[in-house]
Amino acid sequence: MNAIRGLWRTTPLVRSVLNKNALNRQFATATITPIKPIEEAPNTVELDKLYKRVELEMRGIDPAVLLSYSWFCIAAASNLGIEVTKSWALRKAEKERHTLLRCVHIYKKHRVQYEIRTYFRFIHLQRLTGSTCDTYLEYIERNLPEGCALKVTKVECQKMLEHLTPPPE
Repeated sequence: MNAIRGLWRTTPLVRSVLNKNALNRQFATATITPIKPIEEAPNTVELDKLYKRVELEMRGIDPAVLLSYSWFCIAAASNLGIEVTKSWALRKAEKERHTLLRCVHIYKKHRVQYEIRTYFRFIHLQRLTGSTCDTYLEYIERNLPEGCALKVTKVECQKMLEHLTPPPE
């Protein structure tokens, strides 16, 4: 009898086999929940946006870094199958000059001039879907180098309004 008590304490499987009443009580207290039918989702399809043109304006303080980044943007666009129509740079940099006095109190003739040059590059992309545009822009924004800024302008295609009619031919 002591051997059965030792098994009883250690093994739950033996305990359930030896005690048939415990097994019956376990199933008696279980509650059964009915299966609910699966509700179908509404059949609304959201259309993707279409962009006629996306213009990228890149500004930077180093022309070599800006050129390298524009090559990266064009290579990323070609890998995604995006059509690049134009890529160009301004001939001259935009210069901003600041003149300061060396000494605040006297000697107005002793001045120092500082100059900040900003270089520009532009890229035009055509015929993009909204998801492709978002993916591409997120990728190139994450790889934006230091000292560069990116400005994006999108031209979206929209349906013609119902109250507008095309001109007669």
